[in-house]
Amino acid sequence: MGCSLGLAYGSDTVQWDFESKPCVLTVDDPVLAIDDVRFRQRLEQYVTSRPLDLRRTAVVVADKTRLCEYPRYLPVLLSVLTAHGATPGHLEVYIAYGTHARQRREECIQAYGTALDTGRWVHHDCAGQTRFVSLGHTRRGTPVRIREDILEATCRVTFGAIAHHYFAGYGGGRKLIFPGLGEKQAIYANHGLFLDPSRRRLAAGCRPGALAGNPLAEDLAEVETFRPADLAVHALLDSRGRVCDLMVGQGVAHFEAACARHATHTTVEGADYDLVLASCGGYPKDINLIQSHKAIHHAAAFVRDGGRLILLAACPDGVGSQTFLPWFDLGGWDAAFERLAGRYEGNGGTALALMEKTRRIRIDLVSALPAEIARKIGVGAISMEEARQAVRAHQGTLAVIPNASVLVRRESEKK
Repeated sequence: MGCSLGLAYGSDTVQWDFESKPCVLTVDDPVLAIDDVRFRQRLEQYVTSRPLDLRRTAVVVADKTRLCEYPRYLPVLLSVLTAHGATPGHLEVYIAYGTHARQRREECIQAYGTALDTGRWVHHDCAGQTRFVSLGHTRRGTPVRIREDILEATCRVTFGAIAHHYFAGYGGGRKLIFPGLGEKQAIYANHGLFLDPSRRRLAAGCRPGALAGNPLAEDLAEVETFRPADLAVHALLDSRGRVCDLMVGQGVAHFEAACARHATHTTVEGADYDLVLASCGGYPKDINLIQSHKAIHHAAAFVRDGGRLILLAACPDGVGSQTFLPWFDLGGWDAAFERLAGRYEGNGGTALALMEKTRRIRIDLVSALPAEIARKIGVGAISMEEARQAVRAHQGTLAVIPNASVLVRRESEKK
């Protein structure tokens, strides 16, 4: 018996018809449990139940690649803070780019809406003229260097979505301050923990959903102890990017509770399939190749050795980084690992992770990326129609993942 599924591709939905019903792997979306009124009540309860010095308040938000309905909910947060003592002249909102490129004005309007009219907005630059303060080193040797002005704030507030991260375990939360507002080489020192030089492989503990036993995540937890947020708002999203809940609190337990709730909706038991057809989940999850790699990483965990992954990833912004492609000019995985182990930089870890997957399985992308870029990174470039033909002609086991950037295989450590 056949079926029809709509798969997101950029801002569009593409309809797919299957002659026989495939195994559809999808998330269990959380129930909507938040609105403007409930969010305001939670914030009011938090700020009135503990002393917060709001004389100079810094709010940290994510960039366009990690949105969480900021136009709706960020004005609520800012209004509560100002009502309790934060003055517009001493209220700053920082965009935590980490090593990402700065957004255009039009992109900021789309991402944050009218909140742009409140306070002074600061675009973080990890390698520019920003003044950084060195707070010390972690036990693993990461220098803790964070921009000076955020450290001078009397109250630090973070607001971002919790999501799986392919080597940090989870994104959002504490990562907004560091690496979000960190200095470039300090960020790379932390990211370098993704490598296991003694075994010449990617660190086994660095995987989606892993906090304990993940050297990179544990390092980030130690960084947080130097300057934790005074108030953290963790957004829980559904598969369409809609905010279903906003958790208001502070500290490690609060972050871990948000991660655990996210995981209950986004992890499934795994199996190995001959072919996996997956969508990143549409814009902004497939805004560029770097962001689409999350979906590649998650979906590949469901593909058997020697199998095939077909991914719908529009990539309207191209690769998304100037530091990614050069890693594929070094002559292969071993040469890239050697260079990266000597000095971590750019998107080297992402490049190595992709190389590792293309050595194990075949990957074909349906995207706007030029064919020469696809060839360079070791993947196929096929059209939507060619993808349809491949699926129709396939004789083995098949799984379809409508939102691969979100869905994680519970046994992904086996991959």
